[in-house]
Amino acid sequence: MHYLPFKIVIPARYGSTRLPGKPLLDLAGEPMIVHVCRRALESGADEVIVATDDTRIVEAVIGLPVRAMLTSDHHNSGTERIAEVAERSGWPDETVVVNLQGDEPLITPALMHATAEALAQQQRAGIATLCAPIHERAEVFNPHAVKVVLDQDGYALYFSRAPIPWDRGGFADESAPLSGGYPYYRHIGLYAYTVNFLRRYVAWPPSRLEHVEALEQLRILWHGEAIRVLPVEQVPEAGVDTLEDLARVARALQGK
Repeated sequence: MHYLPFKIVIPARYGSTRLPGKPLLDLAGEPMIVHVCRRALESGADEVIVATDDTRIVEAVIGLPVRAMLTSDHHNSGTERIAEVAERSGWPDETVVVNLQGDEPLITPALMHATAEALAQQQRAGIATLCAPIHERAEVFNPHAVKVVLDQDGYALYFSRAPIPWDRGGFADESAPLSGGYPYYRHIGLYAYTVNFLRRYVAWPPSRLEHVEALEQLRILWHGEAIRVLPVEQVPEAGVDTLEDLARVARALQGK
């Protein structure tokens, strides 16, 4: 990977509906947040910051070459938490910041670098994200797999849990495979932003559209801003949302 100046902020909230204290859950003998920090440090980022609402998470990363910042416990999203870090750090408007979720211990460093690069190599959008091709028809119809449609220049037209675009001819036969007439992409929830974009974003009210689909990124399109979307070869290993996920990730880490 060539040098590219960017920061990584890891929003890590202690409270979790499914797994309270999730960032501190044990994975192969260490808290999950430690594994996430190590992946971030391998990405080539200039600085890695853990943004949290709990001192126990701050204490868990002591000894790692990362900065931990206690942030407000009133944020509604990780993006808002990252915006607080950027503001308090005094970063310039053009600074590139990658949002790495604190429950993604298997994410590859190359994907973080690629997301930052996708943002830095263009001027139209203040945010970039990733997608990967969908090859199976069942995934297109899976509401847990968020689909994205791109324009000819690689910017998002729309994100949805529904099958988009709708193949009017090919979807008539439920047993037919994907036709290949148009590429289907699954969104990968890894983002890079400029600090200037973050300041604008947190000032916008939520949109009705994002509430309908339960997709926060639709707020950006609702307010008329562009999102650069870089296709990569495949979706990374899923993060940790359940105890079953925790066991799967632990096996993967022990197999390294």
